[in-house]
Amino acid sequence: MSLFLLTFFCLYSSLHLYVFLKLKGAFPIGLYTTIILILFMALMVSAPVLVRVSERYGLEIVARFLSFVGFTWLGLLFLFFTCSLAFDLYRFFIYAGGFILRKDLAFLIPSHRLAFIIPLLITVGITVYGSFEARSIRSEQLVIKSAKVPKEFGTFTIVQISDVHLGLIVRKGRLKKILCEVNRAHPDIVVSTGDLVDGQVDNLNELADLLRDVQPPYGKFGVTGNHEFYAGLDQALPFMEKAGFTVLRGEVKEVAGFMTIAGVDDPTGKRFGLVTGTSEQVLLAKVSPEHFVVLLKHVPVVDQESLGFFDLQLSGHTHKGQIFPFSYLVKLFYPYDAGLVHLHNHSLLYVSRGSGTWGPPIRFLAPPEVTVIKLIHTEK
Repeated sequence: MSLFLLTFFCLYSSLHLYVFLKLKGAFPIGLYTTIILILFMALMVSAPVLVRVSERYGLEIVARFLSFVGFTWLGLLFLFFTCSLAFDLYRFFIYAGGFILRKDLAFLIPSHRLAFIIPLLITVGITVYGSFEARSIRSEQLVIKSAKVPKEFGTFTIVQISDVHLGLIVRKGRLKKILCEVNRAHPDIVVSTGDLVDGQVDNLNELADLLRDVQPPYGKFGVTGNHEFYAGLDQALPFMEKAGFTVLRGEVKEVAGFMTIAGVDDPTGKRFGLVTGTSEQVLLAKVSPEHFVVLLKHVPVVDQESLGFFDLQLSGHTHKGQIFPFSYLVKLFYPYDAGLVHLHNHSLLYVSRGSGTWGPPIRFLAPPEVTVIKLIHTEK
């Protein structure tokens, strides 16, 4: 964690330096303006830490304000850097082309001021759009046919939520929209594949009540994500249980006579020494092969030894990058970053884009979702 934080703050500070130099190259900036900019950027770099400190000391209003401003700025900064870097690459290729062709192509290169203003306008436009996209919850429909589903059930509906990140930014309004899509699907069961909460779980009782009001006939099941461990299991687990979820930590539950729900802890728990239950392979080996087995696992990593022991793995964690083009970086670490994947031995994996947001309250080309999975009987 220390290495991660050090890397994050080094990269984040470097982004601020890049933007500061771009701004100085585009506009004449006096001493006082420079000092104000440096102080503001220093505040934004330290905002994630100040948010957690404010939370710890019960300064919720301060924490919420800093969280919204600081993380929105983070999104703006990343988008501006991406757009501005594209202009830098354009300038490089023009210079290189002119050198190779021995021609003066300077007329094709925008001024430093234009090269700052155009990316800035694009960034603001994407941020405004992305703030609306983050609140536009979509229902993704998935149909799976299996002989393990009894004919008398007709259709059995699983609704998956993931990466809601309830906390300082994702609050009652966003949760109501998510639950509206959940209820619209008339689920038989609801599952949460981790990161239901974000940071400290303070003053979220009202949100737990909203979740508890969703009562599908065969129950609600959840697993831990990395943020449950960051928030502290002593807070996160009681919240999930109050919200009506049966939390599976290396455990299985039989549902409706034909289905087994298996759930495992997020690997982050190993660093905290808090993983419980048996390993995934041992857990699934005990399950009846006659049952339709749903594996709840926060990270979309497939254990090759488990293939054939589950019918459907439900995961999240990636947010599909949340803000394009960050999705390309996410895909380097998680090749299965979103959607349905057909695996070996008749196993399936579905990776949710997530229902909420982490960090910037922005999504761009990665809209939030509630996943509606319809299991239908088919003959062998």
